[in-house]
Amino acid sequence: MTPRLEVAGLTKRFGGLLAVREISFAIAGGEILGLIGPNGSGKSTVMKCILGIERPTAGSVRIEGTEVAGWPTHRIARRGVGIVFQHSQPLPRQTVLEHIEIALLPDSLLRLFADRHVAERARAIAARVGLERVMHRLPRTLPFADLRRLELAKAIARNPKVVLVDEPFAGLTAAEVADFSVLIRSFRDDGHAVLLVDHNVKGVAALVDRVLAMYLGERIAEGTAAEVMRDDTVRRVYLGGRIQTTLRDAARPAERKPLLEVAGLSVSYGKAQALEDVSLRVGAGEFVSVVGLNGAGKTTLFNAICGLVPAIGSLRFDGQDLRGRSAARIARGGLVQCPETRELFGGMSVRENLDLGGQHLTRQACVRQLDWLFELFPILRARGGQSARTLSGGEQQMLAIARALMMQPRLLILDEPTLGLAPVILELLSQALDRLRRTTDITVLLGEQNITFALPHAERVYVLEHARIVWEGPPDRLAAEAGAGLL
Repeated sequence: MTPRLEVAGLTKRFGGLLAVREISFAIAGGEILGLIGPNGSGKSTVMKCILGIERPTAGSVRIEGTEVAGWPTHRIARRGVGIVFQHSQPLPRQTVLEHIEIALLPDSLLRLFADRHVAERARAIAARVGLERVMHRLPRTLPFADLRRLELAKAIARNPKVVLVDEPFAGLTAAEVADFSVLIRSFRDDGHAVLLVDHNVKGVAALVDRVLAMYLGERIAEGTAAEVMRDDTVRRVYLGGRIQTTLRDAARPAERKPLLEVAGLSVSYGKAQALEDVSLRVGAGEFVSVVGLNGAGKTTLFNAICGLVPAIGSLRFDGQDLRGRSAARIARGGLVQCPETRELFGGMSVRENLDLGGQHLTRQACVRQLDWLFELFPILRARGGQSARTLSGGEQQMLAIARALMMQPRLLILDEPTLGLAPVILELLSQALDRLRRTTDITVLLGEQNITFALPHAERVYVLEHARIVWEGPPDRLAAEAGAGLL
């Protein structure tokens, strides 16, 4: 039987960057394939090549045996490909029902008007996806989950042969995830071929028939969800390798004076729930790690603590309420974040970036702080006059951390410091954090998806999953329980 969708040797280059390399898979009617991988692995590029948004550099994309690689998007859609977008951008003045009717309209210039059955079909589709009670409302009045249902309705309106579903569960509650899983299974039951694109194998495990895992543009594993979760390469990509912990002789966390207290923290971006009822504590001098996959909510948590995004809940630093304080005031008070994006001034030198971090210090204090940082990161002394944009990724990460430390924080937040770094650089960063822990009283809150980097220094660990804290405890217990459950 000819597959509904067949991709063979798909390759895509952007200049000198090889974004996708020789990816191949096939999906039959009545089958769901999960395409997974961390951010930057090439999943979205594969999907764009299938849709015609990007033209493949090499390889084949066939819909029921017809080669469509390089076709414009509208021709591929006519051939039978629909997509459920992660981010909804509905028309502002049309009701839910009208959106579905528009998706049902003929696309031929010879047939400018819909047939008399369109409204009836649109109502049936609305009922199928759970929108029958809101089909006369405008999209801006809908909760986030109903906006996702509207994307589902539009995608299936043309009865496509292949349905692409992008990050289906992002921003949904557990109950909504269950509802969406039922809807996606119904596509399979109707004979559609479904490509479900996600970064989290655990999130799609119960839904898909097979999983193809990608990393840095290449296929690293394929099989059932259980097989992929057990694969050593997949575990190294998601967890970072063999998990190790370090025994602590410090005071028990319960005996520490609380420095940061977060209670019932919730954050929404529009109608998407990014954090839900998150609570954690960090004691003075403690090293705490928050682990979770990309998209779990780590960056949102840190930005809320630092006053960069509005949040509901309680935030206290050294007993003082942080609500209503600006991000600048929070940073001056000793709570400093080193962001995932580093935010260096590329045109300025290493020394100038560091001087910006220490602008509040006296000249003598600045010199002392610089000397200490150059001992912590010796390469920065040698690169002092070099512009930040010319540094390697590892050197830029060291500079970002050093600039944050120039502010002499009482609590340092590190957001994904290992992202995209080579193993040798990870070892240098690990050594620097170990020295920081042993020789200073700085409190550290680390956010990471690389568990093997996050655990050796940590005294306590929180696991963040789908916007909620789902586990808390000592690193040795996490190490014992880690595995497929954390993928």
